[in-house]
Amino acid sequence: MRAFIFPGQGSQTVGMGRALAEASPHARAVFEEVDDALGQSLFRLMTEGPADELTLTENAQPAIMANAIATLRVLEREGGVKLAEKADFVAGHSLGEYTALCAAGASDLATTARLLKLRGQAMQAAVPVGEGAMAALLGVDLEKAQAIAGAAADSILAERGEQRICTVANDNDPSQVVISGHRDAIERAVALAKEMGAKRALLLPVSAPFHCALMEDAATAMENALAESAISAPLVPLYNNVDAAAISDPGQIRPSLVAQVTGMVRWRESVLAMRQAGVERFVEFGGKVLAPMVKRIAPDVEAASVVTMDDIEALLKTL
Repeated sequence: MRAFIFPGQGSQTVGMGRALAEASPHARAVFEEVDDALGQSLFRLMTEGPADELTLTENAQPAIMANAIATLRVLEREGGVKLAEKADFVAGHSLGEYTALCAAGASDLATTARLLKLRGQAMQAAVPVGEGAMAALLGVDLEKAQAIAGAAADSILAERGEQRICTVANDNDPSQVVISGHRDAIERAVALAKEMGAKRALLLPVSAPFHCALMEDAATAMENALAESAISAPLVPLYNNVDAAAISDPGQIRPSLVAQVTGMVRWRESVLAMRQAGVERFVEFGGKVLAPMVKRIAPDVEAASVVTMDDIEALLKTL
């Protein structure tokens, strides 16, 4: 069995999509459709930068989606591949969940682009710049990361009598967990991490504290937007972030996407659940982030990243 998977924020780079667009009219068509849907020259920003503008959440999210869908579209149109015949499940990391739904036909490209643009804007607006932060804890599992986050919040409460949010945002793999919350609490967690068993802890260069309770306003914005957006059953089931379980009913998909804004991305558990369901091969489209994570989670599976035309041609030989 096979799963097609799609990366989240952080996989954007200036120059992304250029070679693919030069090589394939099908890739160019994806980028043009996204530009039209958003009313902006996102593809020019993707290929020319500047990097700080591309990194803005409202730009990075639709850009990463467009790049992944363009990669998949080339495989489908030039390779004669049908997703429903070659993939048993789809999954995505955070915003990648929207990409996965688009790939599986649950939402069209224009709708997905607009939803991600709004999602990025809503996430950025939910917390004033500087009040939130995220950090990666390396060399710890979920239980240890939760203990570090809890200790940081407790120490500030004991010291200043202030409740602070400091919680796990992404359970990525057995040795990498990301925490999110108020900046002072996250900084305290980074300071505590090494003495509590982490190999390393570092603040992440992000503009908002994603996947924690501080994103409540963004969740409300997405609930309203998703209620008005056409979402149909995907061609194959989606393993969703918040439950680490397969879903296909639009009545389940919408609330899971809303809950995902403030909830933990259970990527490690999702991969293990797909492995238990029989998936032996994972194919990541548009990035080189998730496949290495998959191998750390389930060393016995095959995992490949597909980014270039050469990658697509190599994949075609094995599908």
